[in-house]
Amino acid sequence: MWKIKPPITYPLEAKYRPYLESLVPTDPISLFNLKRGSPEEEFPNLKYNYTCMASILTLKLYARQFNRATQSGVIFDDIIRPGLEEPGEFNGPMTVGCAAGDAQSYILFCDFFDRVIEAYHNHKMSKLQESDFNYDNLKGGDDFDQDYALSCEVSALRAVDDFCFPTHCSRGERRELLTLAKKAFDQLAETLPGKLYSVAEISQHPEDKGVTVIPSPFQLRTGVARDWPDSRAVWFSKDRTLVVWININDHLKLVTTRDDANIAKAFQCICVNLQKLEALYKKMRHPFIWKPQLGWVVSSPADVGTGLRARVRVKLPELSRHKRLKDILRRLRLCMDNTDCSGVYNVSNAQTIGLDEVGFMQLVVDGVQLLIRMEKRLQNEENIDDLVPLQK
Repeated sequence: MWKIKPPITYPLEAKYRPYLESLVPTDPISLFNLKRGSPEEEFPNLKYNYTCMASILTLKLYARQFNRATQSGVIFDDIIRPGLEEPGEFNGPMTVGCAAGDAQSYILFCDFFDRVIEAYHNHKMSKLQESDFNYDNLKGGDDFDQDYALSCEVSALRAVDDFCFPTHCSRGERRELLTLAKKAFDQLAETLPGKLYSVAEISQHPEDKGVTVIPSPFQLRTGVARDWPDSRAVWFSKDRTLVVWININDHLKLVTTRDDANIAKAFQCICVNLQKLEALYKKMRHPFIWKPQLGWVVSSPADVGTGLRARVRVKLPELSRHKRLKDILRRLRLCMDNTDCSGVYNVSNAQTIGLDEVGFMQLVVDGVQLLIRMEKRLQNEENIDDLVPLQK
């Protein structure tokens, strides 16, 4: 018996309801027969997990994502698998600990991804992301002190629309992505000639190509390196100014390196050729994925926004030992990693979302200039407190 009045049934509604309901897309999760328990029974052990994912995830949040799946079949456990496979170390660098299986993951699991992005990048998701490839807007970057700035690298990641990301894509998708890349580079040859090599070819003679492409244990555990080296390739421009990695970590990764640390020229090379490739992929009806709040969408939340990483190899033996170094880097929004050479470090942007491409490049250029000034002061046994910047 109804405790409240029964709903009113209209004859036409009753007649057409089956037809209308048939138009509603089927929830993918309802098509699965997953042998799993309740959210409480399936919740992962995060006790010794030091990833950003673990700091965000609660049972309540896990339960909200539990019965969801994207149209290509990505479930929430697929999303958090990278952080469970590689939980990090207590004093080690913070990693995001998750990866999207497709572009829809960022929408369907936005409750989780938005929190991760905000925590990892210190960025409010209410802000819209902008993009700026006008390299002429960059100030400096071609005038580093060559005694300290030794070399540089600029890279950009892109994901192609209508394809799953590496942790989830099929062999057929991966092969189609390679076919699209071949078509794009054939057309690019008119302005930038180059040659495409399969990873299998490179593995036979790595010394000829100057690169070694070997999947890491992490890539193997998370499925990024499934079927290796099937449909993995690297494209080299004839003048070696540009290298493009295909199906390695993301669909595409463009990389420019220079021995003279002229990061302005490296950025120009990335901007010009990235826009050319973008136009070619649009022409083939598979544009690069862009979302207003996320910017350029790629598989890892650590790289969304611009997908841009700018690195300068800098000699900083004195500054690397300074007690305020961590605070200085935090204020400059930079990170500093060891290299195989004592006293030499890679300085790069810590975030990829919140500013446009020129904005992040400017952070790196200004930051490296300041770090070099500090290093010179310390070598002369002078104080650097007046050079410590405010939070950028």
